[in-house]
Amino acid sequence: MVSARDPVADLRRIAFLLERALEPTYRVRAFRTAAATAEATPQDELLDRALAETLRALPGIGETTARCVTESLAGVEPAYLNKLEAGAGPLVDGGTALRAALRGDCHTHSEWSDGGSPIREMAETARDLGHEYLVLTDHSPRLTVAHGLTAERLERQLDEVAAINDELGPFRILTGIEVDILDDGRLDQKPALLARLDLVVASVHSGLRMSSDEMTPRMVAAIANPNVDVLGHCTGRLIRGGRGRRPESQFDAEIVFAACERFGVAVEVNSRPERLDPPRRLLRVAVETGCLFSIDTDAHAPGQLDWQPYGCARAEECEVPADRVVNTRTAEQLLAWTADHAVRP
Repeated sequence: MVSARDPVADLRRIAFLLERALEPTYRVRAFRTAAATAEATPQDELLDRALAETLRALPGIGETTARCVTESLAGVEPAYLNKLEAGAGPLVDGGTALRAALRGDCHTHSEWSDGGSPIREMAETARDLGHEYLVLTDHSPRLTVAHGLTAERLERQLDEVAAINDELGPFRILTGIEVDILDDGRLDQKPALLARLDLVVASVHSGLRMSSDEMTPRMVAAIANPNVDVLGHCTGRLIRGGRGRRPESQFDAEIVFAACERFGVAVEVNSRPERLDPPRRLLRVAVETGCLFSIDTDAHAPGQLDWQPYGCARAEECEVPADRVVNTRTAEQLLAWTADHAVRP
C-alpha cells in the first residue's frame, strides 16, 4: 500500500519554488492559501473530499491545487511539483564557495511588515536551507506602504521571536529592523529600541532623487550612528521586475564607503534579482576601500531566502574576501561584532 504524502508540505514546496523563480505573487498566493486551508482541514475530511472530488468546495482551493492535494494524498508527487523540481537548477554560475561559507541572512521580512509569510515559516525555511540563524529586519514606521513597525509593534515582535526561538533551537532568529534613513540622516525609530536589537540595517527608501551633495552627508550621518550595522541596498536601484525600473541614487561612493570602513558598517550585497545592489563598479570601490560586507536576500517570502547565490556570484566576481563578509560568522561572532563596533570613537 502506498503511503500518503503530506499535501501541506507539497503545496508549500510548490510555493517556495515559485517564489524562488520570481513567479507572479498571485500564483504563489494560490498555493500558500491552499496549504493553509489543507493544514486547517482534518486529514480524514481531506481524504473524503479527494475521493468525492469536492476539494474545490473548500475555501482557497482551486482546480490545480485540488489536483495537487489529491495526488499527494495518493502517495504520488504532484505533477506540478515534479515539473518545478525538474527545472529548479542552480540560479546562477559561480559563488558556490562563498555561499557555502554563509551561516545566515542579515536582511529578511515577514508578514509583520510587507513580507508574505509568518516569522516561523521564514525561520524554518532558512533552517532547512542550512542557515544557523536568520536576522528578522521588518520595516520601520515611516514606510507605511510596507506596514512598518511602530515601537509598540516592534516590542510585540520581540516577544514573538523569543517564543519561537525557545522552540527552534539551536537555530536562532536574531532581532533586527530595516530602519529608514530620514532626509537629514536620522533613523526612523527610537534610539533606545534600536540599541536593544541584535542587528540594524539602515536603508534609504525616500528622496532617492536628491542630489549627491544632499545624499552623501545624509548617508554618512546614518553610517556614523552607533546603532547601524549594515548599509542596505545603497543605490536603491531597480533593474527589473513588477515595480519597473529605477535609476541609482547619486552619492559620493568614495566618501560613503570610507565612512562604512571608518565606522565598521557592512555594505550590503543585496541579492534580490531586481536590485543586485550595489552595481559591480561600486562593489569594487567598496572592496578597495576595505569595507566589510553582508550578502543578504532582502527576502519577503520563504522561496526568496534561496536567492543568496545571486549576491555570492557578484561578490566573487568583484573579489570580495570571505573573511570580510559578516554573515560567514557564527551567530555568537556576529553578535560580538555588532556589540563591539557599536562603541565607536
